[in-house]
Amino acid sequence: MLANRLILTIALGALASSAFAQEQAVSRDVKQQDRIEAGLQSGALNTREASKLEKEESQVSHMEAKAMRNGSVSSAEAQRIDAAQNKVSQDIYREKHDAQRGDPNSASSQRMQAAVQRNANQQARIDQGLKSGELTTHEAARTERGQAHVDRREARAGSDGHMGARESERVQLAENHQSGRIFRQKHDRQHN
Repeated sequence: MLANRLILTIALGALASSAFAQEQAVSRDVKQQDRIEAGLQSGALNTREASKLEKEESQVSHMEAKAMRNGSVSSAEAQRIDAAQNKVSQDIYREKHDAQRGDPNSASSQRMQAAVQRNANQQARIDQGLKSGELTTHEAARTERGQAHVDRREARAGSDGHMGARESERVQLAENHQSGRIFRQKHDRQHN
């Protein structure tokens, strides 16, 4: 009887630790997106630099989706994700503090700012869904995979240092699709 309680306690502790790691990773995604947007708004980042950072964010979202796919995040997966997020954080700092500047009022920068802001909003919705139990870890994995797709699209759109109106439309379409996916996943009958 005591052994069964001990096993149950250990299992519940591991499950709680896994859920915490998932929520922490997604919360950090929101903060990183906000930092990229702030850099664009201040001119500390140009469109090309933001594009490069979005590509890195895409890779982190893909790692998170892969880790959550089985319903939990192992401590080794959480450490790899944390290390990848640390690298992105350092790259954001480095890019914001180098000699390159952007024009926050240019049409290209405005388009990228809008796209990055929308990413931050989508990540916040995923984070809120995990915390409230509206999203299961499997659903969060699917939405993170979708977010990785949107981040890659943004990275490609601005990789030449300019996000054109047509590229922005394609990104917005992907964001609209992702927004619908998050809504459906949060409002289905599955809950944690």
